Amino acid sequence: MTAFDLDPRLSRDTTLLTFLGLSQLRLMNDRRWPWLILVPQRPDITEMFDLAPLDQALLTFETNLVAGALKNATGATKINIAAIGNIVRQLHVHVIARSEGDANWPGPVWGHGRAEAWDEDERRTFVARILEKL
Repeated sequence: MTAFDLDPRLSRDTTLLTFLGLSQLRLMNDRRWPWLILVPQRPDITEMFDLAPLDQALLTFETNLVAGALKNATGATKINIAAIGNIVRQLHVHVIARSEGDANWPGPVWGHGRAEAWDEDERRTFVARILEKL
C-alpha cells in the first residue's frame, strides 16, 4: 500500500489546523479570504469518485461540517466549495467564506491579486474560532 504524502504545493501554501476522520484541515496562507482546505488522507487520489464509497460519504460530511463552522465563525454572505485540482492534482476541497465587498467580490478567488500573509495574532485568533465551531 502506498503511503499518503501531501502535495508540496499544498504543504507550502497552507497550514495544518487539525486532522478530521478522513481529511487534514488546512488554512490557506492568504488572509484576504477565510479559506480552508480539506485534504483526504488517501494516496494517489485525484478525483472524488476515486475514493471508496464510504470515504466519499465521509468527505461530504467533513466538507459540510467545515462549511457550517466557517459560516458560523465568519458570518459570511456565501460559502464557496470547490474541488478543482487543475494545478494541484491531489484531491483537495476548498471551503471559502465570501462576503460582499471582499477582495474580488463576487468574482472567483483564484488568480486575483497576490496572496497576503496572515498576521500571526490574527491567524491564531481565526484558527481558535474555527476549531471552537467544529
